[in-house]
Amino acid sequence: MNVSAWSIRNPVPGVLLFIMLSILGLFSFARMKVQNFPDVDLPMVVLTATLPGAAPSQLETEVARKIENSLATLQGVKHIYTRIQDGVATITTEFRLEKPTQEAIDDVRDAFSRIRSDLPGDLRDPVISRFNLSGLPIVTYTVASDTLDEENLSWFVDNTVSKALLSVSGVGQVSRVGGVAREIRIELDPERLLALNVTVADISRQLRRIQMETSAGRTDLGGSEQTVRTLATALSAEQLAAMEIVLSDGRRVELASLGRVEDTVAERRSTAMLDGKPVVGFEVVRARGAGEIEVARGVAEVVASLQAGHPRIRIKEAYNFVDPVEESYKGSLWLLVEGAILAVIVVWFFLRDWRATFVSATALPLSVLPAFVGMDYFGFSLNVVTLLSLSLVIGILVDDAIVEIENIVRHLGMGKSPYQAAMEAADEIGLAVIATTFALIAVFLPTAFMNGISGKFFKQFGWTATLAILASLLVARLLTPMMSAYLLRPTAHVPTQGKLTQKYLAFVTSCLRHRALTLIAATGFFLGSLALIPLLPTTFMPPDDLSQTLVSIELPPGSRFEDTLRAAEQARTVLARNPNVVQVYTAIGSGSAGADAFALGGAPEVRKASLTINLTPRKQRTITKQAIEAQLRDSLRALPGVRVRVGLGGGGEKYAFSLKGDDNEALLRIANAVERDLRKIGGLGNISSSASLVRPEVIIRPDFARAADLGVTAAAIADSLRIATSGDYDFSLAKLNLSERQVPIVVRLPESARTDIELLARLPIPGKRGNVMLGNVADISVESGPSEISRFDRKRNINFDIELTNRPLGEIQKAIATLPSLQHLPPGTSWEPIGDAQEMQTLFESFAIAMVTGVLCIYIVLVLLFHEFAQPLTILAALPLALGGAFVALLLARSGLSMPSLIGLIMLMGVTSKNSILLVEYAIVARREFGLSRFDALIDACSKRARPIVMTTIAMGAGMLPIALGLGVDPSFRAPMAIAVIGGLVTSTFLSLLVIPVVYTLVADVQAWIRRRHRSAETPGGHPAAPTSPGRGETTISRASQEHSAELRG
Repeated sequence: MNVSAWSIRNPVPGVLLFIMLSILGLFSFARMKVQNFPDVDLPMVVLTATLPGAAPSQLETEVARKIENSLATLQGVKHIYTRIQDGVATITTEFRLEKPTQEAIDDVRDAFSRIRSDLPGDLRDPVISRFNLSGLPIVTYTVASDTLDEENLSWFVDNTVSKALLSVSGVGQVSRVGGVAREIRIELDPERLLALNVTVADISRQLRRIQMETSAGRTDLGGSEQTVRTLATALSAEQLAAMEIVLSDGRRVELASLGRVEDTVAERRSTAMLDGKPVVGFEVVRARGAGEIEVARGVAEVVASLQAGHPRIRIKEAYNFVDPVEESYKGSLWLLVEGAILAVIVVWFFLRDWRATFVSATALPLSVLPAFVGMDYFGFSLNVVTLLSLSLVIGILVDDAIVEIENIVRHLGMGKSPYQAAMEAADEIGLAVIATTFALIAVFLPTAFMNGISGKFFKQFGWTATLAILASLLVARLLTPMMSAYLLRPTAHVPTQGKLTQKYLAFVTSCLRHRALTLIAATGFFLGSLALIPLLPTTFMPPDDLSQTLVSIELPPGSRFEDTLRAAEQARTVLARNPNVVQVYTAIGSGSAGADAFALGGAPEVRKASLTINLTPRKQRTITKQAIEAQLRDSLRALPGVRVRVGLGGGGEKYAFSLKGDDNEALLRIANAVERDLRKIGGLGNISSSASLVRPEVIIRPDFARAADLGVTAAAIADSLRIATSGDYDFSLAKLNLSERQVPIVVRLPESARTDIELLARLPIPGKRGNVMLGNVADISVESGPSEISRFDRKRNINFDIELTNRPLGEIQKAIATLPSLQHLPPGTSWEPIGDAQEMQTLFESFAIAMVTGVLCIYIVLVLLFHEFAQPLTILAALPLALGGAFVALLLARSGLSMPSLIGLIMLMGVTSKNSILLVEYAIVARREFGLSRFDALIDACSKRARPIVMTTIAMGAGMLPIALGLGVDPSFRAPMAIAVIGGLVTSTFLSLLVIPVVYTLVADVQAWIRRRHRSAETPGGHPAAPTSPGRGETTISRASQEHSAELRG
């Protein structure tokens, strides 16, 4: 059934169908969330095990290895990453992508349960959660006041702000950065403790048994039931100071007589500053499935109301990740409009008929709106990936309509009525339109099934393009012919061949007469294209040009909070001198604004600081963000004793690899040699590794004989020292109950006691015959140990992070692979790239598979549509002709092979095959239906299909021109894709119009030779059968075909 003819005869159903699809598309568009990247569900599970006070080496032996060995037995485990810090082991298990995430979480939980009895009894219950890519802050605010102190501001954030923001739809988490926490601190006098011969642990735990509220049963009084509660709590620090406690020997003593009791704040381990001024910050994280723009607007409204209700408090935005998302979203929509307008202008330029142009223009919105319906049904969002897909196919969406309307206009020029022209032209072009559409789908759809993490993101890319292309086919077959039949007007214009067409046909004739020379030239062009590949730099993702960057500062292990604060302020002062730096937000010991979403988690450290920088907007500066980062990097080199990293850590900014092995000492030696070799590579930024993370430690070694004689255990020593120097575990502390919160009561020695090792040696330790001084049962020394341990696949590993400073990732990877220290690794030691380098390799492999799959799918589609196996090979022969133009364009634009340029190459496959289909399909039809000779059929096809091919090519190039020129939003990701497409379109269109006819004749000659051989084998005696048609071995040309050929040549 001819659906176009049916739609022309019955226009009402088609009109109603597209009205309904358009309305549904508008509703779906309004419903869809706006996000930066789609919410990807990766089968990665994070297990966080906490053993307070345990050193990394202890955690590795007693906890991490046992958990890793249990996790390794699970089905589908790909990698196990472990990061061990003081008291915390973070183990991330990466499963293969086909593993359901919930099943992976359940498996990890079961694996831990199996070995729980083998782990230390003090180990807290682990936190097991899925790896969440949307768990980074989307916006950060700061709070300051001239009348409120820091503790009140912190409580304002913890209580008022958090409650208000968590009521906003889509807010998943609100975290305070910096500030302080209130606590009741009891600083015991060491001399008084020694005089009374009591331990800090005795005081702390005795207070825990006294200061508490407990249930005491039930009574029946007065004919009703009552619960009984024991309330033995002080309500203030003053009441607590006046409380008497009982010592272990039965004596009573007032708490105030043992030391100072004060209502104060906890020891500062983090802070936040805005442009050097102390503030309290809070970060907002969106919930999974929510849109950044929607959440940010809701948060901004609540913040404005909080500001109005608390005039003494100043709330200011410090970091905003949503503005780039909104800019990208609006810019992408505007690029769609610009591309559509340019495509329509191209149609009008060729046809010079506003009615035909209007019919073509309707194809764009009527193809996009139904695509929104499918995207909403599949749960897609409006993000970088889906908007990129739509902007990529914007030129394709109008192609089918252009081909249809151009053919109808050509038939109108023959003197036919619009109704007759639409009927005949739609029937004539139908097979070509269907073939080109399914060829494009065969190219784009395989990208939805690529492997790796990139494949998870490209699922929405492939399906979005497929939905839009299918909608464009529906428009081209149902709506365009029907609108043409009723909107176009008859014309008396008789189509004539222009000078360009005549010159083109002369070129085609010359190529057909010199087929060998044409093929040699085409082959040389293809080989030259391949020779350009080594000249193209390779990278995973091109670096962005947004107006935000990050400076990370890391001090040596063992550095104090004051040291980090001083270094961070020095760095901020240096950064503020750069004219492109607008604002600097500093977070020390906490905060994750601007962090890498794929970075492995861990506990915050006081020796690390992050400075989030807001730069001058892109349109207001003359240099790129990479150039500004290079300036900042150079200016920060003068900072002594710190590691500095500049950049958000996104795609194209760093190269990371890992060394792993069983022999820790050998691994350290190799790592030092590798670091020396790396510093010989010129042009690199900061080079950091985890090999030197060694810190000073105070080691207590008990004298076992003496300790056994006095009844002193190692556990008693550890408890006494821990409580004396930093207080007891949080869950073991007494609490002061207030109306809305609990304030911990911390018992410990003054801070000055931590600087006196002799005082620590005189601390009393409980024994079986009374308390004993620590120095009598143990030796105290200062040594060193690892501050952090990294493990990869159950082996110790050392990670290297290298700033690329705008150099191609592939170039750096080749240079690193040839380092002498990595070329001669001892047995049991290996290295492999991680992060972007690993994903780049997976990406290139996945795209190669997608391209091969796309070519095979195109061939299958063409065989099914054309009912033969040979001539579809002619169409595929055009694919290599697009590579040269794409590679030359990338070289001229100083771009390289990356994710966006590979997307462009995939699109070129579809577009190039589309042009060849239009040409070959008409030649086949001309020979089958009109009986033309091969030469005449090819000349006729070139004459009638050259204009629609050129029109669609120019329309597509015009649609992508704003992206290639970098107009509007940040062009760093989109521009390489558009450049590759435009360059490939130029060469593929020009060459395919000349080479494809030649290839067609060669394939036909091979077919004829095979037939002759086949007939010769079937003829008795081995003589070939007599030809059935005269002249060049072709079919006899009928009178109608002769007239058609004469009209063509005339």
